[in-house]
Amino acid sequence: MTETVLVTGIGGFIAKHLTAQLLAAGYTVRGTVRSPSRAEEVRLAMLAHGLSTDRLSFITLDLERDAGWEDAVRDCRFVHHVAAPFPLVQPSDREALVPAARDGALRVLKAASGAERIMMTSSIAAMMYAPRAVSRFTFGPEDWSDPEWSPNTPYVVAKTRAEQAAWAYMDEIGRREALTAINPGLVLGPPLDAHWGTSLDVVSMLIQGKYPAVPPVAFPIVDVRDVAALHVKAMTAPVGGQRLLAAADTLSLSEMGQLLRTVLPQNAKRIPTQQLPLGLTRFLSLFDKSLATLKPDLGRYPVADSRLITELTGLSLRPAAEAVKAAALALSGKTHY
Repeated sequence: MTETVLVTGIGGFIAKHLTAQLLAAGYTVRGTVRSPSRAEEVRLAMLAHGLSTDRLSFITLDLERDAGWEDAVRDCRFVHHVAAPFPLVQPSDREALVPAARDGALRVLKAASGAERIMMTSSIAAMMYAPRAVSRFTFGPEDWSDPEWSPNTPYVVAKTRAEQAAWAYMDEIGRREALTAINPGLVLGPPLDAHWGTSLDVVSMLIQGKYPAVPPVAFPIVDVRDVAALHVKAMTAPVGGQRLLAAADTLSLSEMGQLLRTVLPQNAKRIPTQQLPLGLTRFLSLFDKSLATLKPDLGRYPVADSRLITELTGLSLRPAAEAVKAAALALSGKTHY
């Protein structure tokens, strides 16, 4: 009998890749969905990529409700908590996303308290957003974002508080080593179907030339295939109690635009590369909700120290340019999902 693995939010961008890799490795996968329609979407995506769905099942659950989570984790040796809200436009209340993110994570952890290992998909949002004296800086697994820092968005606050609550709970029950947090950068790369996460909207907007110029922001980038592979490796590698920072090199939106012009020369004229002045961007962010989301990133160039994951798991990350290229080709129809 194969080992059963739970994947929460199985319909998400990362979770679909994780599910594909788990099935290919011979695991039985049970996925949580909020709507039965998402189950069929995932099933079709697996079949489209030549994977049998005989060892794939679904359970309809809500992270904001207690009911059903014990049934979901029953007989699961490993649990991947991937589900999390990531709105492109942030709510006005900076604490608005905290209850769903924090309480949802705690529901999964409490139900899965007997699992051998729990992988929680956190984010660099929980690591790199704190006051800095310089615009270019390096951050690592020991760093935490400051939820009280005024520029921080509700998403940053929620991811930070949720991960902190998770570690506090595992310390409380004496099982810190059973938890591994995986903190990806901006997740790009190829989607498995036409349903992808918010992170790919960044590439989509650049390709479509929705804005004539880009704000002065930069992000450490990671390929979705590597994020999924790290989740799989974390199940058995000596990473219990660790925060695994998964991000390759950093690209600014201007640098991404320049790269995309070479990947999609037919779109080159409309892909923006010019960078807006910092002061003007800050002023415009007072009126533009999508720019307001970037407030804590304005004028900063963060560099991720992800050496730990290679040391502990042997995984080497693809360059950021490869993740950007793969995303662009898929979104433009140059490659199949």
